[in-house]
This record gives sequence, structure tokens and C-alpha cells, in this order.
Amino acid sequence: MKKVIIIGAGPAGLTAGYELVTKSKDYEVIILEETNEIGGISRTVKYNGNRMDIGGHRFFSKDREVTNWWDNLMPMQSKPSYDDKKLGRIWELPEQGPDPEVDNRVMLKRNRVSRIYYKKKFFDYPVKMNLNTIKNMGFGTTMAAGFSYLGSVVAKKPEDSLENFYINRFGRKLYSMFFEGYTEKLWGRHPSNISADWGAQRVKGLSIVAILKDIFSKILPGNKNRKVETSLIEEFSYPKYGPGQLWEAAAEDFVKNGGILKKNAKVVSVNTKQGKVVSVTYVMDGQEITEEADYFISSMPLKDLVEGMNDVPAKEQEIAKGLPYRDFVTVGLLLPKLNLKNETTLKTLSNIVPDCWIYVQDVGVKLGRIQIFNNWSPYLVEKPEDTVWIGLEYFCTENDKFWNMSKEEWTDLGVKELISMGVINDAGQVMDSHCEKVKKAYPAYFDTYSEIDTLISYLNTFGNLYCVGRNGQHRYNNMDHSMVTSFETVKNILNGTTDKTNIWNVNTEQEYHEEK
Repeated sequence: MKKVIIIGAGPAGLTAGYELVTKSKDYEVIILEETNEIGGISRTVKYNGNRMDIGGHRFFSKDREVTNWWDNLMPMQSKPSYDDKKLGRIWELPEQGPDPEVDNRVMLKRNRVSRIYYKKKFFDYPVKMNLNTIKNMGFGTTMAAGFSYLGSVVAKKPEDSLENFYINRFGRKLYSMFFEGYTEKLWGRHPSNISADWGAQRVKGLSIVAILKDIFSKILPGNKNRKVETSLIEEFSYPKYGPGQLWEAAAEDFVKNGGILKKNAKVVSVNTKQGKVVSVTYVMDGQEITEEADYFISSMPLKDLVEGMNDVPAKEQEIAKGLPYRDFVTVGLLLPKLNLKNETTLKTLSNIVPDCWIYVQDVGVKLGRIQIFNNWSPYLVEKPEDTVWIGLEYFCTENDKFWNMSKEEWTDLGVKELISMGVINDAGQVMDSHCEKVKKAYPAYFDTYSEIDTLISYLNTFGNLYCVGRNGQHRYNNMDHSMVTSFETVKNILNGTTDKTNIWNVNTEQEYHEEK
């Protein structure tokens, strides 16, 4: 029997482990997880009867293998959920399946609603070119944005930066409104200093952009078939108790099928010899343990992986050491209500706004996004009709002045910014709060990233080492893409395929995977 060691119990690591133990009995599979938690950035945090989804995770994919995998672990609801019943909401549901009011292993069907906060006004996301949008932008701004887009069609800039990528597609006016400030808030760098690869992979256009492009493409000669880039999914699936619940279920089934899961096992070195990885050394319960295996699947950050390897050439060490990341803080606030009015046609408990996310484009606050957990699932909130449980999402860099702030300082900042935005009235409304920090949440596309192909080529020389997932490939993968890297890895191992091109090619397509 051959042995496989998997580093990390996030979506990529657990997918690889589950696939191996369910598709073959010829492998001993061990997952080493640095923390005591399951799910990585896709985990669900439990706090005082409420649950936080770290980062927000819609379960949607165009990949049928992924959706079948999710459905096998956690089938779609066949009966109404708590808020479905209360609101008389009717979905088209399967005839057979779990009842979310009785069963826990169940996916809910949810509405996708998000809006943009910009200059103390809220725009629909996707934005509709209606009277409200024109009123918010102003007729002059709307026309300026349209003509700016026309200019971008006529005069293209070299796509040597994310800034030029945006301007080429959306015009300078829309770029300055919806991309420039928010991107710098997210990454801590101006878009002119970020690779265009990030835009090509992740940003396919705000809906206001799509509409303007659609309008002006119809009147431009030769542009009638010009494709509009957008993201328009209106519904998604979601585990009853958040994304971590699905990954906890995957871990449970992995162990039931003979897999070994070791928590609090931090990998500190990856030992190589004669072009192969021969073992890993990890620290567990204060002891260093070295374990040999035939195959190694890593979802740990590329920077940490290479740092732990022996005999790495200086150039590759330099590239790995310089790979940048953006870190992430969520401040959870429990409130009796929000000042935001629900002016949509969607019914919600206590008539709160129906948004899953609110994107905060305003550069006057550091806040990046607001999650409203009630709308992800009523089961995330202990009292969903009496309280609103929100998550304030901030982007920072590990060990900078923001990262090192205390929970109290983070809470004070969040409350102050919500008051300035008019979302709440005063700090006295806060009933409870919690703070979660996530290291290396977002692999970034600047600094030595431009040389990453050299590093990938070096790592591919180790025939029994496979890099999977967001951090494992230093690629801004969504959850489904992270899973597919593991699907492809397991297929290669089971089939004896040595070429890893299929693994690294996941999520390099230009079409956005959420395009309707």
C-alpha cells in the first residue's frame, strides 16, 4: 500500500483526501492540518450561539463534477427552511431530500443579492440602468462614464498593469469610480502596480459596466457582437450552518473511509532527495515528527512550502520569499437592526435589507465589505428575527498597524465607520462583537509574482509533489477551482500521469465561472 501525505485541511486538501479514500483502497492517506479547525478560509466560526462565514462562500459552479460532489455530501433541501416558511417563499425544490428544519446535512437555496456603497449611496449589484441608478450617479456622471467607455474602445492601452486592464474594458471614469480606490483598499497597492493577470482571472465587470457596454456596443459600428463581461448568478446553494459545515462533513467521511486526519500538526520542513520529496517533518504536541510517503499534496502557501524545502536554488528561493499575500480581518457585530431600508421586492425576516454582501467602494472608510449573515442562512443566527448579525471585512497585511490592533480597537473602528456610513446610529446598538484574523487569505499578483512560472517549473521537477488550491498554487482560486485542482491531482496519481499541466491549467480560462 502506498502512502499519501496531504498538507492542509481546507477545501483543496480535504477534496484530495476524500477522492483518494473513496476511489481506491490502495493508498494510506494522511492529512496534516496546522490548526484545530477544518475548512481553512472556508471554515465557519461559532461564537455565542451565532456563526460567521469567513470571507463569504457561495456554492455555485459551472463544473458538474463539483456540484455533484457537493450534492453527494450535502443534498439540497426538499422542504422549506425557517425563513422560507415565515416569508411564504417558494422554491423549485427536489421531491426527495432533507428537511432543513429537521436535518442538518442540507444545502439551502438562497437568493444572491449584493449592492455597492459609493459616496453614501447604494447601487444595486448588478446595477440596473434605472431611474434610481441615474439619480445616484447623476445624469452628467452617467454620460461621462458612457463617453469614457467609448474612448476606451477607440484607444487601447498596453495591458501591462491592472489599471490599464480596467481602463481598456470600462473606461477611465468607471475605473476611477468603482475599481481604483477599492482595489487599492483590497490589495494595499495602486492598480498600476498590480499584474493584469488578476483582472483577467477574477474581474469580469460590474453590471453597471456591462449595461453601459451593452448600450454603447449597439451604437458602435462593428461592435454589435462584442461580448459583455459580467457575473449574473441570481441563486446559489449554501450549507445550513455555513461552508465549514460541508468541510467538516467531508473530514468526517474521509476518516470513516480510512483516512487519517491530524490537527495541530504544523509542517515545518519538506525533505527532498534526488529529485523527489521523501518525507515531511511536522510539529505536533510539542514534538517533531518526520513521516515518509510516496506522494505529497500541498495546499500550504508556496512561500512556506519552498522555505521548508532543502537544496532549493537561490533564484527559486528569492521568488518564493517575495510572493505577496493580503491578510484579512472580520469583525462580527450583533445588532438589533440596521438603518438601511429594504426597498427591494425580496421579503426578509424583520424586513432587513436582503444583501449577502455590501461592497464598500467609498475610500473614506477602510471597510471593504459588509456581510449580513441572516441572509446567507437563518441558521447562522441564534435569533434571526430579533437581531442582525453582520461581518465587517477588512484587508490588511500581517504585522502592520491594523493587523496588530486588538479586538476592542477593531470593534471601535468598525462601529465608527458604520456610523459614518449611516448604517447604525451609535455604539450603544452593539449587543456583542467578535474578531477573526486570517493569514495569507489572498495571494497577491505583484512583487515576484511575475516570475512565478520559474518557481512552478522548479516544483514540477519533483514528480511526487503536487500543489493544489488557492495558496498551494498562489492563485486567486474560488472554492470550486481549488477543488478541481485536487480532482486533477488525484486522477494523475491513480492513472500514473506525471505531466501536471492539467493541474496548473485550472482557472486559467478567460471566461468567468459564474457567468450566467
